[in-house]
Amino acid sequence: MKQAMIIILFAFLLTGCSFVSTQTTHKDSDSKSENTSTAPKKISADDHDAYYNSPQVTDDSTLQKPDQSVTDEKGEATLKTMKQINKVYHFGDIEYTIKEMKLLHYRPDYSLIDYFHPLTEDEEFDFIKISVDIKNHSKEKRSFAPVALFETNTGAKMDWKQDMYLEHLNGELQGNQIKRGSLGFIVDQTKDKDIKWIKILTSDVFNDQQEKLEEAQKIQLNF
Repeated sequence: MKQAMIIILFAFLLTGCSFVSTQTTHKDSDSKSENTSTAPKKISADDHDAYYNSPQVTDDSTLQKPDQSVTDEKGEATLKTMKQINKVYHFGDIEYTIKEMKLLHYRPDYSLIDYFHPLTEDEEFDFIKISVDIKNHSKEKRSFAPVALFETNTGAKMDWKQDMYLEHLNGELQGNQIKRGSLGFIVDQTKDKDIKWIKILTSDVFNDQQEKLEEAQKIQLNF
């Protein structure tokens, strides 16, 4: 009888040790999993250089020659013409780089028609896209709009509220912050008057107390 009791207790003891060991293993595994999921993500140089992928507009980065087209779930974009600009403008602490501009024809997917209705009643249209970098070299906040007003030689005139990309490039820049992205303005093409140039008026530059530090500039870009 004593031998039977000893065998039962010994078996129970082994089972208990095994359970504790299993629980410890699971805890260690969970801990490692948590550490992995909360580890800071390293951002590569390519991530810093990449432009924002708009949820409403087809990515046209592969379009480099006239008449090239690309189609995705957001619609179809066709390049009509483009110009590499790569000009840098200085507004005190603000460094403003205009990298390129494109004239594109766009046919948005039907699911996005409502998004564009406040800007145009057309189901397909031309628009001008400007790719820019904005750097604040100050340690303090600055406020700046890369395009406050926009116009073309065809008579189109609009303000920053009609930007179709909505990438929040206007407004505050934190100390040493860089904003990188695109602005797009829908334009009407006429057979007798092609778009040859655009003019953009930037905003003034303001500090955190809304004091004006630098004057706005008017910039003309030719296709």
